[in-house]
Amino acid sequence: MSSISSDLATPEAGSERPFWNPYLAGIALGLVLLTSFLVTGKGLGASGAAYRIGNAVSGAGAAQLDDWIVFEVLGVFLGGLAAAYTAGRLRLGIVRGPRISSAWRLVFAFSGGTLMGLAARAARGCTSGQALSGGAVLSVGAWIFMLSVFAGGYAFAWLLRRQWQ
Repeated sequence: MSSISSDLATPEAGSERPFWNPYLAGIALGLVLLTSFLVTGKGLGASGAAYRIGNAVSGAGAAQLDDWIVFEVLGVFLGGLAAAYTAGRLRLGIVRGPRISSAWRLVFAFSGGTLMGLAARAARGCTSGQALSGGAVLSVGAWIFMLSVFAGGYAFAWLLRRQWQ
Protein backbone atom coordinates (compact mmCIF):
# COMPACT_ATOMS: atom_id res chain seq x y z
CA MET A 1 0.00 0.00 0.00
CA SER A 2 1.74 3.13 -1.22
CA SER A 3 -0.62 5.63 0.38
CA ILE A 4 -4.16 5.95 1.62
CA SER A 5 -4.98 8.54 -1.03
CA SER A 6 -3.90 6.50 -4.03
CA ASP A 7 -5.69 3.41 -2.76
CA LEU A 8 -8.93 5.34 -2.38
CA ALA A 9 -8.59 7.00 -5.76
CA THR A 10 -8.49 3.66 -7.59
CA PRO A 11 -10.15 0.90 -5.53
CA GLU A 12 -9.70 -2.65 -6.72
CA ALA A 13 -12.71 -4.20 -8.42
CA GLY A 14 -15.00 -5.82 -5.87
CA SER A 15 -13.08 -4.43 -2.87
CA GLU A 16 -15.99 -2.29 -1.62
CA ARG A 17 -19.54 -3.16 -0.74
CA PRO A 18 -22.30 -1.24 -2.54
CA PHE A 19 -23.91 1.87 -1.12
CA TRP A 20 -27.30 1.69 0.54
CA ASN A 21 -30.28 1.48 -1.77
CA PRO A 22 -31.07 5.15 -2.59
CA TYR A 23 -34.83 4.56 -2.61
CA LEU A 24 -34.82 3.01 0.86
CA ALA A 25 -32.47 5.74 2.13
CA GLY A 26 -34.84 8.38 0.68
CA ILE A 27 -37.83 6.81 2.39
CA ALA A 28 -35.89 6.71 5.67
CA LEU A 29 -34.93 10.39 5.27
CA GLY A 30 -38.56 11.28 4.60
CA LEU A 31 -39.61 9.48 7.78
CA VAL A 32 -36.92 11.34 9.74
CA LEU A 33 -38.22 14.65 8.34
CA LEU A 34 -41.81 13.73 9.22
CA THR A 35 -40.73 12.75 12.74
CA SER A 36 -38.84 16.03 13.07
CA PHE A 37 -41.95 18.02 12.15
CA LEU A 38 -44.16 15.97 14.49
CA VAL A 39 -41.81 15.94 17.51
CA THR A 40 -40.19 19.39 17.35
CA GLY A 41 -42.43 21.36 15.01
CA LYS A 42 -39.30 22.18 12.97
CA GLY A 43 -37.72 20.79 9.83
CA LEU A 44 -34.19 19.65 9.12
CA GLY A 45 -31.12 21.73 8.30
CA ALA A 46 -27.46 22.07 9.23
CA SER A 47 -26.16 25.64 8.93
CA GLY A 48 -27.79 26.76 12.18
CA ALA A 49 -25.88 24.08 14.08
CA ALA A 50 -22.54 25.20 12.63
CA TYR A 51 -23.34 28.77 13.69
CA ARG A 52 -24.29 27.70 17.23
CA ILE A 53 -21.25 25.44 17.63
CA GLY A 54 -19.00 28.24 16.34
CA ASN A 55 -20.47 30.62 18.93
CA ALA A 56 -19.94 28.07 21.70
CA VAL A 57 -16.34 27.41 20.68
CA SER A 58 -15.57 31.14 20.50
CA GLY A 59 -17.16 31.70 23.92
CA ALA A 60 -20.00 33.81 22.53
CA GLY A 61 -22.75 31.55 23.80
CA ALA A 62 -22.33 28.02 25.12
CA ALA A 63 -26.05 27.90 25.94
CA GLN A 64 -26.75 27.65 22.19
CA LEU A 65 -25.56 24.03 22.22
CA ASP A 66 -28.84 22.86 23.75
CA ASP A 67 -30.77 23.74 20.59
CA TRP A 68 -32.53 20.98 18.62
CA ILE A 69 -30.47 21.56 15.47
CA VAL A 70 -27.18 20.84 17.27
CA PHE A 71 -28.49 17.44 18.34
CA GLU A 72 -29.77 16.86 14.81
CA VAL A 73 -26.31 17.41 13.31
CA LEU A 74 -24.75 15.17 15.97
CA GLY A 75 -27.27 12.50 14.93
CA VAL A 76 -26.36 12.98 11.27
CA PHE A 77 -22.68 12.50 12.12
CA LEU A 78 -23.34 9.37 14.19
CA GLY A 79 -25.76 8.06 11.55
CA GLY A 80 -23.13 8.59 8.86
CA LEU A 81 -20.62 6.62 10.92
CA ALA A 82 -23.14 3.81 11.41
CA ALA A 83 -24.03 3.78 7.70
CA ALA A 84 -20.38 3.66 6.63
CA TYR A 85 -19.64 0.92 9.15
CA THR A 86 -22.61 -1.25 8.14
CA ALA A 87 -21.75 -0.81 4.45
CA GLY A 88 -18.13 -1.83 5.09
CA ARG A 89 -16.86 1.58 3.95
CA LEU A 90 -15.61 3.10 7.20
CA ARG A 91 -11.98 4.11 6.78
CA LEU A 92 -9.76 7.16 6.94
CA GLY A 93 -8.55 8.65 3.68
CA ILE A 94 -8.83 11.27 0.99
CA VAL A 95 -11.08 10.41 -1.93
CA ARG A 96 -9.84 12.10 -5.08
CA GLY A 97 -9.61 11.72 -8.80
CA PRO A 98 -6.43 10.55 -10.51
CA ARG A 99 -5.57 14.04 -11.85
CA ILE A 100 -5.43 15.93 -8.57
CA SER A 101 -3.06 15.71 -5.62
CA SER A 102 -4.25 15.08 -2.08
CA ALA A 103 -3.10 18.56 -1.04
CA TRP A 104 -5.13 20.28 -3.78
CA ARG A 105 -8.13 18.08 -3.02
CA LEU A 106 -8.01 19.28 0.61
CA VAL A 107 -7.58 22.93 -0.48
CA PHE A 108 -10.59 22.68 -2.80
CA ALA A 109 -12.68 20.85 -0.19
CA PHE A 110 -11.90 23.42 2.50
CA SER A 111 -12.47 26.35 0.12
CA GLY A 112 -15.76 24.91 -1.14
CA GLY A 113 -16.97 24.16 2.38
CA THR A 114 -16.09 27.67 3.53
CA LEU A 115 -17.85 29.23 0.54
CA MET A 116 -20.94 27.08 1.10
CA GLY A 117 -20.98 27.94 4.81
CA LEU A 118 -20.76 31.67 4.13
CA ALA A 119 -23.44 31.44 1.46
CA ALA A 120 -25.73 29.46 3.77
CA ARG A 121 -25.29 32.08 6.47
CA ALA A 122 -25.99 34.91 4.00
CA ALA A 123 -29.07 33.08 2.70
CA ARG A 124 -30.21 32.33 6.27
CA GLY A 125 -30.34 28.62 5.56
CA CYS A 126 -28.59 25.68 3.97
CA THR A 127 -29.40 23.47 1.01
CA SER A 128 -30.73 20.67 3.19
CA GLY A 129 -33.03 23.02 5.05
CA GLN A 130 -34.34 24.51 1.82
CA ALA A 131 -34.68 21.21 -0.04
CA LEU A 132 -36.07 19.01 2.70
CA SER A 133 -37.99 21.31 4.98
CA GLY A 134 -39.02 23.90 2.41
CA GLY A 135 -39.83 21.31 -0.24
CA ALA A 136 -41.87 19.25 2.22
CA VAL A 137 -44.15 22.18 2.97
CA LEU A 138 -44.40 22.92 -0.78
CA SER A 139 -42.65 26.28 -0.61
CA VAL A 140 -42.40 27.67 -4.15
CA GLY A 141 -39.12 29.40 -3.27
CA ALA A 142 -37.62 26.13 -2.02
CA TRP A 143 -38.59 24.31 -5.23
CA ILE A 144 -37.13 27.09 -7.41
CA PHE A 145 -33.98 27.02 -5.30
CA MET A 146 -33.57 23.26 -5.63
CA LEU A 147 -34.17 23.25 -9.39
CA SER A 148 -31.47 25.94 -9.61
CA VAL A 149 -29.10 23.87 -7.45
CA PHE A 150 -29.56 20.81 -9.66
CA ALA A 151 -29.14 22.87 -12.85
CA GLY A 152 -25.96 24.45 -11.47
CA GLY A 153 -24.63 21.07 -10.34
CA TYR A 154 -25.31 19.55 -13.74
CA ALA A 155 -23.54 22.46 -15.50
CA PHE A 156 -20.47 22.34 -13.25
CA ALA A 157 -20.28 18.53 -13.43
CA TRP A 158 -19.55 18.90 -17.15
CA LEU A 159 -16.67 21.29 -16.35
CA LEU A 160 -15.18 19.16 -13.56
CA ARG A 161 -15.70 15.64 -14.89
CA ARG A 162 -12.15 15.32 -16.27
CA GLN A 163 -10.77 15.48 -12.72
CA TRP A 164 -12.35 12.09 -12.01
CA GLN A 165 -11.54 10.33 -15.30
